[in-house]
Amino acid sequence: MKKIKTILAILPALLFSCAGDDVEKYIPPTPIAPSEPGEEVVYHKRAKEQFDLINQCYRINSGATEGLYNENYPKKDGDNSASFLWPYDGLVSGATALHALGYDVNYADMVDRFEVYYRTPNGTVGGYGSQTNGTTGSGTRFYDDNSIVGIELVEAFNLLNNQDYVTKAKRIVEFLQAGEDDTFGGGLWWNEDQKGQQGVGDSNKPTCANGYATLFLLEYYSVCPQEEKADVLALAKRLYAWTLTNLRDPEDGCYWNDKQADGSINKTKWTYNTGVMISNGVRLYKITGEQTYLDSAIASSEGAYNYFVRPLNGLALAYPDHDPWFTTKLIRAFIDIEPYYKNAGNYIKTFINFLDYAYENARLSNGLFYEDWTGATPKRAEQLLMQDAALESLGMIALYKGETVTEE
Repeated sequence: MKKIKTILAILPALLFSCAGDDVEKYIPPTPIAPSEPGEEVVYHKRAKEQFDLINQCYRINSGATEGLYNENYPKKDGDNSASFLWPYDGLVSGATALHALGYDVNYADMVDRFEVYYRTPNGTVGGYGSQTNGTTGSGTRFYDDNSIVGIELVEAFNLLNNQDYVTKAKRIVEFLQAGEDDTFGGGLWWNEDQKGQQGVGDSNKPTCANGYATLFLLEYYSVCPQEEKADVLALAKRLYAWTLTNLRDPEDGCYWNDKQADGSINKTKWTYNTGVMISNGVRLYKITGEQTYLDSAIASSEGAYNYFVRPLNGLALAYPDHDPWFTTKLIRAFIDIEPYYKNAGNYIKTFINFLDYAYENARLSNGLFYEDWTGATPKRAEQLLMQDAALESLGMIALYKGETVTEE
């Protein structure tokens, strides 16, 4: 096994009390002790600690779903035999950052395990289901989940140079193409099972489905064969334009959640929806050179920071105290746009301060992060997705700061 040279020594207390599959040894939510004042933060080190903790607490070490992860720690009555696709994808995002930093985390194996979620119902195009029994996929196929898997496949190709990942990503392009329809002038529904069902809240065309499909298509565009590029870019532009026209708040440039099947707008705003559209605007500007894409992304960046960041629970400036995985996607967008919009650097610094505060004040005694990074309540600390958010954030900031890990 490769040994990792790091600047700081491993903190034994972080590897703690999560005893593999022994879910009886759960530690009550007691806040951890703070680090010593003045201690230098090395984010890749903290990211690797978080990854190791997730593996100790959530990884399934036997049975049909061996190598996958539980949805909760401890595992709850009624949980599936393995996590839903979304939390697993969040974990792979964090592993991607660790691999890029130089850690050996069995990255290729983790990416390859996406395939146990894949399914092809009779007479349909294949896609990734929301659940798995460890061998084949099941459950609803969501367009946003499939697109996020596609983003990971393209990133895996870029890091590992395995053409199989491009081939698998192409299947997702076909799944998206099959899902596009002309209701409300275009766009994708949230999932393939609940289309056009008025009065059903989950029957909607959301920013997440259309925004992440656009982002995946633009990432795939960068690696696909030349003969595919025109069609891929055209679909990305259509989905981007539909989302911009139907779900962008003209007052602040942030994005509403969805357009319901009855045509009404759900005006809830989430960080990741605006984040993905900022990232899309940057990529479309880089591909086409059209300034309007960048102008929209800059306006949305300013609007998002002003809308989402505020004094909260005693902190002078804080990002939302819920759904931190969503916030990671907004920060990724700020990193994307910083070369063109310098204020984004300040937005990222605010997030880094928030992340540092959460590390000291928003974890259980066993090291698991709360959902609420202000530390006010330990809710949802049992969920894999909350731990994914911390892992991805730590790895993302390590890469942003140019940290590297030396292997021998």
